[in-house]
Amino acid sequence: MKAVRIHTYGGQEVLTVEDAPMPEIGERDLLVRVVASAINPVDWKIRAGYLKDMLPYQFPIILGWDVSGVVEAVGSGVTKFKPGDAIYSRPNILRNGSYAEFIAIDENEAAFKPKTISHACAASLPLAGITAWDVLIKTANIQAGQRVLIHAGSGGVGSLAIQLAKAHGAHVVATTSGKNIPLVKSLGADQLVDYRSQQFDHVVHEMDVVFDTIGGEVQEKSWASLKAGGILVSIVSPPSAELAAAHSARAGFVFIQPDAEVLAQLAALVDAGKMRPIIAAEFALEDIVKAHALSESGRADGKIVLYVGKP
Repeated sequence: MKAVRIHTYGGQEVLTVEDAPMPEIGERDLLVRVVASAINPVDWKIRAGYLKDMLPYQFPIILGWDVSGVVEAVGSGVTKFKPGDAIYSRPNILRNGSYAEFIAIDENEAAFKPKTISHACAASLPLAGITAWDVLIKTANIQAGQRVLIHAGSGGVGSLAIQLAKAHGAHVVATTSGKNIPLVKSLGADQLVDYRSQQFDHVVHEMDVVFDTIGGEVQEKSWASLKAGGILVSIVSPPSAELAAAHSARAGFVFIQPDAEVLAQLAALVDAGKMRPIIAAEFALEDIVKAHALSESGRADGKIVLYVGKP
């Protein structure tokens, strides 16, 4: 099969399109023919070696942990799926990923693909969608009527987080650039802050939840936007427990794991018309270097999708 593999950590130049062995499937695995994959920052962070102490790999590695495709074969113990089923997944990050024509996925990490969108759109959802869910629903436990600040509202995670928060009845404030205000408004944000002309911590206050997708100075300034008893949840770096205590607030940090139950609930929201993925750009598998370059630039509005095979 064709796959993108890396044989050493490094820059975009280590991404190699080549022939690779077909995945071997275990008793509980699905062999999935990949229709589409997607790029996430974790992909190039792993490629560059930033996470080598946290995530041990043996080379060569196939990157990519967003996938939508069709089940080709199943292991002897599989009970939930059959060949021909359209599925999507954020699979185990310690196994070979989805920059390939085929991938092996544990059946407990897969869910039926949303029926109302394409494989390319479905591939953009799992990692970002589970991230938004884990932050807002599992960690922050948002309730109807609460006020939520979401940073980088036009990004792959932020765009889904806005829609998820609105689906749960929250009042949503989002930061974005001026050019993306129409897009972010269309997702349901109630108040928009152009970070290039406004300082959010001067105009946004009394938030129940702050969703930090940026880290650094933005995270530090976010404490000023929280109400007493509120929570700041980051997906970049753990917020300071000392600063949380100083602001009479709580801190949370999320690093997701595969979650088929959440994927099933996200698919239901999509098929009910309450959530839609935003696609920033689309690339062929052979153009993986360009796709990584765009992701690393930080200028993508929405998700970056890889076309791998035919639906």
